[in-house]
Amino acid sequence: MMVVIQSLITTTLRMSIPVILASLAGVFSARAGIVAMGLEGMMLSGAFSAAYVTYITGNPFLGILGGILAGVVLSLVHGVLVIKFRLDQVIGGIGLNLFATGLTTVFMQLVWGNRGKSEMLNTIPSIKVPVLGKISPLLLIALITVGLAGYVLYKTVFGLHLRMVGENPTAAKTLGIYVNRIRFQSLIIVGILSGLSGAYLSIDHLNMFVRDMVAGRGFIALSIDILGRYTPGGILAGSLFFGFVDA
Repeated sequence: MMVVIQSLITTTLRMSIPVILASLAGVFSARAGIVAMGLEGMMLSGAFSAAYVTYITGNPFLGILGGILAGVVLSLVHGVLVIKFRLDQVIGGIGLNLFATGLTTVFMQLVWGNRGKSEMLNTIPSIKVPVLGKISPLLLIALITVGLAGYVLYKTVFGLHLRMVGENPTAAKTLGIYVNRIRFQSLIIVGILSGLSGAYLSIDHLNMFVRDMVAGRGFIALSIDILGRYTPGGILAGSLFFGFVDA
């Protein structure tokens, strides 16, 4: 019985990692006044880039950096579209998702000659902890990030400015806050978190990239943001609940 309980807890934590990171990305996007409809595409691009960099280097840690970079690039593209060119945020996000789906499929065919999945990849080594046994290092990173997100949002000047921009950009501008600069800075954070979330899926959760492997987790993250009232604590609880049900 204890073995079953331990396995359930470990699996719950493992399944919650990408959702925790993606949900936190959604929070920073929402606090900047931008609907994070493009999370799915950012995660997918991060998953593919992490897989590709790991494939050509054999190093999954470099793969993580590749996934983060891809997430940041797509997040900034989304920012240019919705901030600079004032494209509708929902349309821009959905377009980003479709773009990422098509682009990763094409590159899968070019790199691996297969539209369904990549070759087997090196994965991030697990670490052993008491009671839980082997866990992913990214679980620790995800939990630490929840605490850091709470600190940044509620204990720093940047967090105060970010929340003001999201709630009332006109009032923030009259106080001398550079609204667009804050938004782009928040989108960099969004890209880092969503890219890391995608990278986990391809080089930790699995050892390959699979077409459409994000499987709606970006939209699940948006739902968790709403249920968790865009607070790090609420997001952690919602993500763990999702992980438990999935487990």
